[in-house]
Amino acid sequence: MTAAALASLVPAAAHVHLVEADDIGIIGVGEATLPHLRAFITRIGMDEAAFMAATHATFKLGIEFRDFGRIGDSYIHPFGSYGQPLGQVGFHHYWLRRHHAGAVPPIEAFSAAVTAARACRFARPGPDPADLASSFGYAYQFDATRFAPFLRAHAEARGAMRTEGRVTAVERDPASGDVRAILLADGQRIEGDLFIDCSGFRALLIGEAMDERWEDWSHWLPCDRAVAAPCAAPPGPIEPFTRATAMPAGWRWRIPLRHRVGNGYVYSSAHVSDAAAADALVAALEGPLLADPRVLRFRAGRRQRSWVGNVLAIGLASGFLEPLESTSIYLTQMAITQLIEHFPGAIVADADRDGFNAQVDAEYDRIRDFLILHYHATTRRDSTFWDHVRTMPIPDSLAEKMALWRSTAQVSRYTHGLFLEPSWIAVYLGQGIVPDGWDPRADLPDAAALDRALAALQRGVAAAAARLPDHAAYLSQQALAA
Repeated sequence: MTAAALASLVPAAAHVHLVEADDIGIIGVGEATLPHLRAFITRIGMDEAAFMAATHATFKLGIEFRDFGRIGDSYIHPFGSYGQPLGQVGFHHYWLRRHHAGAVPPIEAFSAAVTAARACRFARPGPDPADLASSFGYAYQFDATRFAPFLRAHAEARGAMRTEGRVTAVERDPASGDVRAILLADGQRIEGDLFIDCSGFRALLIGEAMDERWEDWSHWLPCDRAVAAPCAAPPGPIEPFTRATAMPAGWRWRIPLRHRVGNGYVYSSAHVSDAAAADALVAALEGPLLADPRVLRFRAGRRQRSWVGNVLAIGLASGFLEPLESTSIYLTQMAITQLIEHFPGAIVADADRDGFNAQVDAEYDRIRDFLILHYHATTRRDSTFWDHVRTMPIPDSLAEKMALWRSTAQVSRYTHGLFLEPSWIAVYLGQGIVPDGWDPRADLPDAAALDRALAALQRGVAAAAARLPDHAAYLSQQALAA
């Protein structure tokens, strides 16, 4: 992704040299994404239909969460809004008023994205903002092992040089500490001005060479392993959403692609063994196993700094947050965007480094809080894992957000960053954190008139979703277009 973006967006400012080893596998287990990826592939000049065909992609309207708040619960975090605001008052305040009176259906009934997802329907949103069928966004579910070579070809077509090889040593300037060159197993020496570490969990440059400290968040996010296995797609519709199902020691993902289903169990090794986790995953598969389960080890956290000297880390070398909200590729994309915005001149300036690090840190910290919310906002007492996450101390920043919501039904706002108001509302309400109050301005409309308006809005959402084609049929049309 980084090589493709630099070759496409700053061709006059940089000569891009991509070094990678084919014998180092891709951590691709079927990949779920966020709507921001659409902007990325468009920005670098990639054709959406060709990308989807190459990666066997499906469309995605949100993420379904099962059994997180309580066993038996289900809600979808949609890529879109709920209802329509009235004046300066958000829709959820009016919904809360009537919810406490027992006079309104679940808030999902007012989301076109959720309604369409539940019905397995999809079409790209229309251009008219007044149309409820335009009140959502979409992302992709795709085969990550196919995405990497597609990106490589895109980068090389735009001038990036690629060298096949494994890095065995790093040469540093004794005075400044900057990296001068990397040395490959075959004896090649490759110099550079700026080195971007995309070496994954090994963190060959940022960790091993620059010795940048890792900030461990495992006390808040205790899942440290995942077992993954693909299975054949079951008969029936292709869901335009990813599913996360809570398990006794973590959660299980399900990512439907055109040719198979990606599955995995993210778990805490302190609460379940690798063998038991693999058995639980295989028992839950909906189709024949296509490959043996494989265990991935990780730890939640981030580098204290992701840009040190002339070394900048992107992706897993920079930090890792479990894929509960499909943020892995987003965090890579976000770092690439920040690199472009802080791209250095002939000499790397402190202002570029500091600006990049501040933005990356803020994104990781906010996403961390959002993920912790999924675990902490539960009433489950059925396992030691859920007892732990339900009762553990949480970051002050999250505690303040939750207190504000409980007292005022307000979502903490920030200008830049991922997961804005509708996302927090989805998880708060989906996991049973319902404020006792709401914006007092929501009390102004007459109750009977408000109920009529809400009923009409619900009918409109249902009608808009019903007009959309079947997701599988839409994918077939997409394949013909490619």
